[in-house]
Amino acid sequence: MVGKLKGFDVAVEINEQRCRSCGICYELCPENVLGASTPLRKAIIENIDACTGCRLCEWLCTDWAINVVVTPLAAATAGS
Repeated sequence: MVGKLKGFDVAVEINEQRCRSCGICYELCPENVLGASTPLRKAIIENIDACTGCRLCEWLCTDWAINVVVTPLAAATAGS
């Protein structure tokens, strides 16, 4: 999913197969971008527009299940 940050596109990708439902990412996300699916409690994106691209979820994920990509809007629109 892609969100907007001043001058940037922020993409958050979650590999559901790698996620072990530990909850670290959605418990520590300062902007409440992530949440838990039911019934498995796997990480899901709930509010991508609030994402600041801080990458805290990516850095804290012990399973390498989250990838955050921040792209300048000029570069993001140039490929379109």
